[in-house]
Amino acid sequence: MTQRVYLVVLLLCLRFMCPLASGIFMDKLASKKLCADDDCVYTISLARAEEDYNASDCRFINIKKGQLIYVYSKLVKEKGSGEFWAGSVYGEQYEDHMGTVGYFPSSLVSEQHVYQEANKTVPTT
Repeated sequence: MTQRVYLVVLLLCLRFMCPLASGIFMDKLASKKLCADDDCVYTISLARAEEDYNASDCRFINIKKGQLIYVYSKLVKEKGSGEFWAGSVYGEQYEDHMGTVGYFPSSLVSEQHVYQEANKTVPTT
């Protein structure tokens, strides 16, 4: 009987100590996004950061003023939400961030070059 009590106490402690055990749910940023292809893997454009941005959670990337960013998708803005794009940092001096894809506010960047139009509407997951 005492072993069973210890097991229950241990499981409860693990649940409260480890948020992954119970799951963390975040609000969805949008229900649709614009991409150049069905899988959103082709680059839409190259943008330059006009301001620094510190990511608010794991879905976002940090960007520094002057950084170049490959843009892969643009979230379709919904009522009461911001306008976000998904991309990855580009450039030699930012090697430690290259390959990390995440969201950032579109208002903080300017598009430098459009490679192809984002004309595919894809549901977000």
